[in-house]
Amino acid sequence: MDTAAIRWALTVPFAGVPLSEHPELYRRAEAAGYDDLWSGETANGCDGFTPLALAIPVTERMRLVTGIVNPFTRGPGVLAQTAAALQEASGGRFVLGIGASSNVIVERFNGLRFERPLSRVREAVEALRPVLSVPPERGFGGLKLERPVGQQIPIVLAALRARMLALAAELADGAFTNFLPLSGLPHVEGALHTGEVAAGREEGSTELACRFFLIPMEEEQGMGLARVMFAAYGSVPVYADFFRWLGWGERIDPMVAAHEAGDRQRAAELAPEELIQEIFVFGSPQRARERIEEFVQGGISTCVLTPIAAPGQMPGLIDALAR
Repeated sequence: MDTAAIRWALTVPFAGVPLSEHPELYRRAEAAGYDDLWSGETANGCDGFTPLALAIPVTERMRLVTGIVNPFTRGPGVLAQTAAALQEASGGRFVLGIGASSNVIVERFNGLRFERPLSRVREAVEALRPVLSVPPERGFGGLKLERPVGQQIPIVLAALRARMLALAAELADGAFTNFLPLSGLPHVEGALHTGEVAAGREEGSTELACRFFLIPMEEEQGMGLARVMFAAYGSVPVYADFFRWLGWGERIDPMVAAHEAGDRQRAAELAPEELIQEIFVFGSPQRARERIEEFVQGGISTCVLTPIAAPGQMPGLIDALAR
């Protein structure tokens, strides 16, 4: 793969850093050469749009990507309005990343039904494409924006398993994976390419982004933190199914059972160390770049870095992790 074509990105917001202090870090990231900022809308953190809106007046070049927002908690009209507004304000640098999210966020925290996620994402893309294209057309319910977009807004889909990856290849401009073990990359890339062929698209034409969790300390010191993070994410049904699809079912099922029983400490203890070593990136910035290069050689075209560090370390890490 042509490494010059690889995009190098950061996840925002930065943990522990007040949003009021983010603009200066955004300036720093752009000056250091990063290509993108991808928001991370978590279960109980910032929404997916505000951190990107803060970046618009202090950056000129970087793409601004939601990674991700979902069509359960936001209808197609709201998604279209917000995407178009950020596209106009940023001068055409916005990318809409959407995905099904999870039952925890949709049902437990928003009181909605988490049903037919694949169909719901398909329906959202099909409703949004006409409204967010040039020339614009009427979308869901006859929606036509008062302030139409000046250029088509790219859409990236969060996709873990084969059917959603195929949907990304069919309808979207990119696919976004998360918590991906290196050994699972051929499964993901293969499913994406199969979807491209089925959709009549050129194989390898779909952007494949991956979020990397970087712990800037030696593995021995950082493994405890990684275990806790992995147990929390890996026990969510959509992620548990993802790891089962990749062949890790027997290794993660005891962890999932402990987490579902409410024993978070035991779940962290049962988190498979070999799987964590394949997903998390430990050590110095140089070692991190070398590790991520293995994923690039396997087909990842956009690397979204998520440093797990104290707020005071973030400026130095932004500089040190830049290509």
